[in-house]
Amino acid sequence: MTSANGLYDLVIVGASFAGLVAARTAAHRGLKVAVIDAKTEPGARVRTTGILVKEAVDDTEIPSALTRKITGARLYAPNGRHVDLTAPGYYFLATDTAAIMRWLAREAARAGADLFFGARFTHAGIEDSFVRIGGLGLSARYLLGADGAKSRVAEVFKLGRNSEFLLGLETEYEETPTVDPDFIHCFIDSTLAPGYLGWVVPGAGMTQVGLAVSPGPFGARKPDYARFRDRIDSRFQLWNCEIKHKRSGPIPCGGLVSPIAAHRVLLTGDAAGLVSPLTAGGIRLAFQYGRRAGAAIANHLQDGGADPGLVMAKEYPRFPVKTWLRRIWSAAPPNAILNATLFTPPMLALAQWIYFRRRGSILREGDAGRFVRMRIS
Repeated sequence: MTSANGLYDLVIVGASFAGLVAARTAAHRGLKVAVIDAKTEPGARVRTTGILVKEAVDDTEIPSALTRKITGARLYAPNGRHVDLTAPGYYFLATDTAAIMRWLAREAARAGADLFFGARFTHAGIEDSFVRIGGLGLSARYLLGADGAKSRVAEVFKLGRNSEFLLGLETEYEETPTVDPDFIHCFIDSTLAPGYLGWVVPGAGMTQVGLAVSPGPFGARKPDYARFRDRIDSRFQLWNCEIKHKRSGPIPCGGLVSPIAAHRVLLTGDAAGLVSPLTAGGIRLAFQYGRRAGAAIANHLQDGGADPGLVMAKEYPRFPVKTWLRRIWSAAPPNAILNATLFTPPMLALAQWIYFRRRGSILREGDAGRFVRMRIS
């Protein structure tokens, strides 16, 4: 049911991971919350692989029926050699992302938030201490922009906007037994995936195959998915699999935008650039800081707490090391260098940190096909 006169404490633009988590948090704290989204329903037009790291699972309980546990990452060099990376007690979750978005929407609605789909945010302004949202008949004491990498909220209120992107595309195939289900398969190759990588994920009821590239200084690089698929087909025999869905889109990789807030307006999630510049992972950050944004807004509106923009400016991560590594990786080191260095101890230690952020173990394939367990100290 719509709030009387269309007046809310908080209107959230974008039924994204961050937006729905923020809505649930703020509604649980007693705010009148509305979420508006141009999509016709939650889970429509999914544009992410939907991999959850363990930290995201620890932050937000996800129904196990919508996920598939993966215990390691298999990293392939351009010459085809590979190494398996694991960490004790660590795992990833492949997800039915559309179903998780529907579940998050139900959770937000159960907490008391009103959800409006098919409602496009186009313009808004501040009037009489309220944010008046044009064309929708809604007003709010506060507005949260969780509307993705090319945020309309950021544009309207002249906030920081993402300017650096990876270009990615992915195909969902029917689930196939040719993919080892214990690993996320990551392909490093500067000719096929300059500035990022290709991947094959044993997903939740599907197999996900994707490729992303850094467009380079002049925007000349484009993902060549057909060439990548041809390279991996001998391993996974995808030619024999039914295609279920295809998707593509930009992935922000420039780090936190600035400014993130204006009077009565705050950005979060992809809109704020809360995506790791190096790995392009943003779901854990969406869960963590979507919840924190919802709580900060509730504290401000209910109890006179600090301005949410000031609070989150102190809390949002700035990724200094990962931004530096992103610059290096976007330069696309030649494959000859990658083949020579990828399995050296320093590079393996870096890979462990990237994938697990903790001490782990490596199963390295030897010249004779033997596997030797090594410890990173």
